[in-house]
Amino acid sequence: MAGVGTAGELESVRVTRILRDDIILGRRVPGSRLVERDIAAELNVSRLPVREAIRALVGEGVVVARPRTWAVVREFTHRDIQDFGEVREAIETLIFVFAAERHDDAGIARLQAAYERELAASKAGNVEAARIAAGEFHEISAELAGNEMLGELIGVFVTRLRWLFGQHDDLLAMAEEHRVILEAVMARDVETLRWLIPRHLASGQAAAERRLSSPTYSI
Repeated sequence: MAGVGTAGELESVRVTRILRDDIILGRRVPGSRLVERDIAAELNVSRLPVREAIRALVGEGVVVARPRTWAVVREFTHRDIQDFGEVREAIETLIFVFAAERHDDAGIARLQAAYERELAASKAGNVEAARIAAGEFHEISAELAGNEMLGELIGVFVTRLRWLFGQHDDLLAMAEEHRVILEAVMARDVETLRWLIPRHLASGQAAAERRLSSPTYSI
């Protein structure tokens, strides 16, 4: 049985969270090996929670298990980006439309706080913090949509989406796009969101395509 950390968090959950963040934020690059004993030593845990974490990340689609050898961080293709981009556009447009229609003051306060954290981190040049806050902006919007089925659908591939499209390079430009989206959600301007969200997502997809084409691919 997996151990429990000092904060009451299962070791396997903690290790999964750490490895997931490492992958999404580019600390562990595509194709890099995930060696159980090395990760266990690094995080001061046994190999069992590491094994469970790797299995969970295989299920989330960001790690590839290779029989009789090491698991590796998944290497994505241009087709992956295209396929995920198409699905993401349909689902996230609905999410922001529903968020605009159904939000309350408390929800908007959370969304605005995420945007403000992103903007502050972007101005400070804190890349990781800005990207994390940008991801939270989309996650909070999904909660405000108030649709369990959409939540389940996005949950199936949210880690892959955050990895593929969350490593934008122009932090201030992304924060500005989120400001415009926030204002549309606050105003319940559904028609604007219907054309704004695909445009917003296309910029993230273009950035992912550029990184994949780079000789130093580290999406």
